[in-house]
Amino acid sequence: MENYFQPEIECASLEKIRAVQNEKLPKQVKYVWDNVEYYRKKMQAKGVTPDDIKSIDDLHKLPFLMKDDLKAAYPYGLMARPLKDCVRIHSTSGTTGKRVVAFYTQNDIDMWNECCARAIVAAGGTNEDVCQVSYGYGLFTGGAGLDGGSHKVGCLTIPASSGNTERQIMFIMDLQATILCCTPSYAAYLGESMKEMGYKPEDIPLKAGIFGAEAWSEEMRRDIEKVLGIKAYDIYGLTEISGPGVAFECSEQHGMHINEDHFIAEIINPETGEVLPEGTQGELVFTSLDKEGFPLLRYRTRDICTLTREKCSCGRTHIRMSKPKGRSDDMLIIRGVNVFPSQIETVLLNNGYAANYQIVVDRVNNTDTFDINVEMTPDMFTDNVGEIQSRKKVLEDGLKSMLGIKAKVNLVAPKTIARSEGKAVRVIDKRKI
Repeated sequence: MENYFQPEIECASLEKIRAVQNEKLPKQVKYVWDNVEYYRKKMQAKGVTPDDIKSIDDLHKLPFLMKDDLKAAYPYGLMARPLKDCVRIHSTSGTTGKRVVAFYTQNDIDMWNECCARAIVAAGGTNEDVCQVSYGYGLFTGGAGLDGGSHKVGCLTIPASSGNTERQIMFIMDLQATILCCTPSYAAYLGESMKEMGYKPEDIPLKAGIFGAEAWSEEMRRDIEKVLGIKAYDIYGLTEISGPGVAFECSEQHGMHINEDHFIAEIINPETGEVLPEGTQGELVFTSLDKEGFPLLRYRTRDICTLTREKCSCGRTHIRMSKPKGRSDDMLIIRGVNVFPSQIETVLLNNGYAANYQIVVDRVNNTDTFDINVEMTPDMFTDNVGEIQSRKKVLEDGLKSMLGIKAKVNLVAPKTIARSEGKAVRVIDKRKI
């Protein structure tokens, strides 16, 4: 039996969803025009005024916002409310230049908590559950978002944050945690650690996991589900739009339902900006319909995915997004070929390896070098050179047929690739391009 946190909106008719969006969008555009000079100037440069936006059919007339705009407007340039109305910030884990800082009013936080509560209930959560939140707390949105959602549902919330794996496992076992929220790479690491400690899947009280903040493959999902004895649900969000809970998976696990009463999604051609029809792969763009502190219109996420309105047997009617294939800015172009880390992960997991790998790209004599360091699992670890060579060849052949180009595989001993308790660092690009 499927459960809903807010059934009247989660299962609303398409007409009702459209009516909500058509009512909210013109008001939000006017609000941004009146309160955010940076975006008003972008609209003026495009020759658009709020009067031109009468319904969601006019959305395509508005200018895009990019990450570069957020950096240019840092820190307060895209804020729509005075400081006294804002109660919190969150910030991206940006590795280059200025960070993106997003502002939240209390209403923004209440709305975000509701979205995360929908995700927890979709994963089977109720007020009887013990929800262990092992995303990072602080500036990162993961911890705060799922914590707020867990409180809304009425779960007993364990604000474990990330790291201190021994303590995480102690709480899971002693407090009988039933729902785990963290990054998929950390869930895989917890599973690996528990297995080493002698726990079997049936010993572990967890029933569900809500994992997001990084790209992960179906193969990695099955791996995590097997080792922890759970059902693993995907959740999607980004700091710029609110954090996790923009979209979430239901029990069907066929894409994530986008909370369309709060966010409008579009898919565009990343090269031309043209809006693409439903079902076509392209770049995901979000418009927030009722954010007050940091309202973004037509924000380009750089995530590559598809959208579908095909009926979902869970009963939810909101449009679904596929698991992002990767980000257009995560995509590596190696010897002219587009390579996504998720493709490499699929080959590794299909061949029995854990998702502990590192891609190292360099340029020697004007040619790209492409190495992948892959950790062997403890049961395949051997010093038999012939066996290692044949394992390498199987992986190299599998990667060539998946990617269309040759990679050099280096098999390394278990536990030699550094573990991350936040987002895993998968790519080291040494090219000076």
